[in-house]
Amino acid sequence: MDYDRGRAAVTADHRDFLQRLSRQERTLLVLREELYEGSWKEMTVDLEARLKKKPHLFELSETIEADILRIKKLIEYENQHDIDLGEYLEDE
Repeated sequence: MDYDRGRAAVTADHRDFLQRLSRQERTLLVLREELYEGSWKEMTVDLEARLKKKPHLFELSETIEADILRIKKLIEYENQHDIDLGEYLEDE
């Protein structure tokens, strides 16, 4: 297999995945990049603190539980493909 063609197909798959994200999932990804320096862990800790009524960094209009499920979906995709979706945001 031609390496460049294979990489282009994988990159297109990731862009397709990004395009299929809901508005809420995309918002979480952008917030992760802008507020948490690309760290899902820091973002999740902040959301969990908000659930426990502890100090937190930002508020979201959706429920925290739903956001945590969305984060898990995004983490799973990143782990399966060994990528950082944040790197693909700039391409759009």
